Amino acid sequence: MDEAQWLNGEAFEYFRYLWDEPATRFAVVFVGGEGCHTVLRREPMLSSRIFIWQHFTRLTPSEVLDVIPLFHPVWADADPEDITFADQHAAHGNFRAWAQLTAHTRTALARTGRPRVDQELLRWAFSRLA
Repeated sequence: MDEAQWLNGEAFEYFRYLWDEPATRFAVVFVGGEGCHTVLRREPMLSSRIFIWQHFTRLTPSEVLDVIPLFHPVWADADPEDITFADQHAAHGNFRAWAQLTAHTRTALARTGRPRVDQELLRWAFSRLA
């Protein structure tokens, strides 16, 4: 559940009900931005059922160079300088931004027929980001 900080008490009660129902066999992952932890903690009957709390931060430049080539084949053979360029100008260590950038980069590669990412292609992809 993304943007969990915007859910209301009724929604949380429903998730708790589903969790407690023996016939229900699923996992719920609450993801949220600023204030999510506080909102979820306000619901003690739900909060007590949360298995793990995990705080995510932006990827460091070093982590970007380690993780992004493994994230998608588009980046696997990309020049590390181009990955750094993309991170500095568009993604800023944000994995969601990397996902959006990857989608636009795939489109650019398909349209141009280029075999790999370059800075010109990345600039076009940047122009497509919201």
